[in-house]
Amino acid sequence: MKEKLRFFGVSVAALVIAAFEAGWSALLVMIVLILVEVTFSFENAVINAKVLKKLSKFWQTIFLTIGIVIAIFGMRIVFPIAIVSLTAGIGWREVLDLAFNRPDAYAARLNEAHHTIAAFGGGFLMMLFFHFFFDRNKETHWIEPIEKHLKKVGYSWFPAVASVAVVLGLAALPANHYPEETIKAGFIGIATYIVVRGVEQLFGRLQQKATASERKQKQFVPQTGWAAFATFIYLEILDASFSLDGVIGAFAITQSVILIAAGLGVGAFWVRSLTVYMVRKGTLDKYRYLEHGAHYTVGVLAAVMLLSIVAKVPEAIAGVAGLVLIGTAFWSSRREHHQTLASGSGEHQA
Repeated sequence: MKEKLRFFGVSVAALVIAAFEAGWSALLVMIVLILVEVTFSFENAVINAKVLKKLSKFWQTIFLTIGIVIAIFGMRIVFPIAIVSLTAGIGWREVLDLAFNRPDAYAARLNEAHHTIAAFGGGFLMMLFFHFFFDRNKETHWIEPIEKHLKKVGYSWFPAVASVAVVLGLAALPANHYPEETIKAGFIGIATYIVVRGVEQLFGRLQQKATASERKQKQFVPQTGWAAFATFIYLEILDASFSLDGVIGAFAITQSVILIAAGLGVGAFWVRSLTVYMVRKGTLDKYRYLEHGAHYTVGVLAAVMLLSIVAKVPEAIAGVAGLVLIGTAFWSSRREHHQTLASGSGEHQA
């Protein structure tokens, strides 16, 4: 209850400040940005919840406090400035001047870097999509005709090979005017996923060995120390990858860096609170197909990001697809949950 009041208080305070400082038009822009962030990031909350439940309460709190600072200032302010500085070859002071004094020029510079950002984010998210479905240890299937066949080719090396093939194929298309940038940024995205996920799993296995006695008693031991830190870093990069397209797309709504940071930041705040809520309520255990719907959405988002390098792709596609896929996954999970309860009740009465 206290957390809900705190989130509500922060949101209202941000909206009041926006209205007081910049007028009612700024308040409307803030509301639109918050709705866009929450609506288009629901799959982010679901996937983050799967990872976050490994962590102790302390690190879950870190995710909501220090993590949200990184999400707001790091991804919504520092990251775009760094991208413009690197791709345009100009100093960060000049970029800051563009951002705050000539936002139209800043938005244009950031849009010029879209292909690089899309290739990196697409490569990273493509790895996440393939890693989930091409997994030989995966036992729960939502769309069985598809997922059982994907499981059969679930070798550990397959996600990386498939992702590299997608990036190379995209770079080879005649319509791609940025083949070198596509390959470079795409490969960096793939490598980032492999390194960060690999470190996270390594520290996780080390902690499993250290807590072997508890695990023999089938007690869940949340991650702490370096294992938790590695998982936290993985969560932050995962969250950043989901935010890449949204940050650029926000400039279609407003060119104010402050409003974008504030609106998307409040939205990110609510998405993270939703993540923690799902972890503490065991939502993914009760609704077992939610993460499947979220990962299908990741595949759509990765495809949209990569295809946007060679063609104009409506950004709404990923958002609408996400709502449909996750909504259908929720309905399927709920139906199966009620069927399980009904059959269990029938057996008990018998």
